[in-house]
Amino acid sequence: MALAAPPRRIVSLIPSTTELLCALGLADALVGVTVYCVEPREVVRSKTRVGGEKNPDLAAIRALAPDLVVANVEENRREDVDALRAAGIVVWVTYPRTVAEGLAMIHELGEIAGAREGARALLDTLQPLYAEARARAARRAPVRVFYPIWRQPWMTIGADTYVHDLLATCGGANVFADRARYPTLTLDEMAARAPEVILLPDEPFRFRRAHLGDFDAYPAVPAVRDRRVHLVDGKPFSWHGPRLAEALTKLPDLLAGA
Repeated sequence: MALAAPPRRIVSLIPSTTELLCALGLADALVGVTVYCVEPREVVRSKTRVGGEKNPDLAAIRALAPDLVVANVEENRREDVDALRAAGIVVWVTYPRTVAEGLAMIHELGEIAGAREGARALLDTLQPLYAEARARAARRAPVRVFYPIWRQPWMTIGADTYVHDLLATCGGANVFADRARYPTLTLDEMAARAPEVILLPDEPFRFRRAHLGDFDAYPAVPAVRDRRVHLVDGKPFSWHGPRLAEALTKLPDLLAGA
């Protein structure tokens, strides 16, 4: 995608992209965000809210007269994207499913939005961390990881997901890599796959300390036996952009202890 001129009025329909746009120096051009866009707090508090990711207020978006709307295949609905395009609004749709694709997205957004210097500066930080994490992972056996994203029903990630690739990049082996993108499962099935580490993120489901007890019934699972069940911030695992730096620096160490 190429625009005739850098956009001056941007609407972001994804929380992670809102943060990324600001990291690229585009906070002033950002005019609309979703109700779930919470970072950077000092920026988003002054922006117009345009509904949720699955139920955006299309009229409010049109009223902002954006010259660019940024959406995502998973987070937003195709019918809303089509409606905005039918109204003559340019919509750029992202869909990174690997860390490498996430890095490429930063470059492309910098090109589209006229923020090449900001994108290059961010990539100059992230790309060496990516290379280092991959090299470190190649030097040791992968650690079996269970990463649930929902509870009741329990759901996790399959191979064709960004989180799966991030785990692999940092030395983890997703124990449900053979399943669909977001499969449902039972904890008995989890136990049969003997994860060495269990990571409980705070999004999309908000796992908390009370949920650690869900695994007490499985003392033979290596992660439970060795006390390797961790509550973690979900943003570094699934937010494309500057949060990746935290994942690439902290996750290899977290897994290396297994």
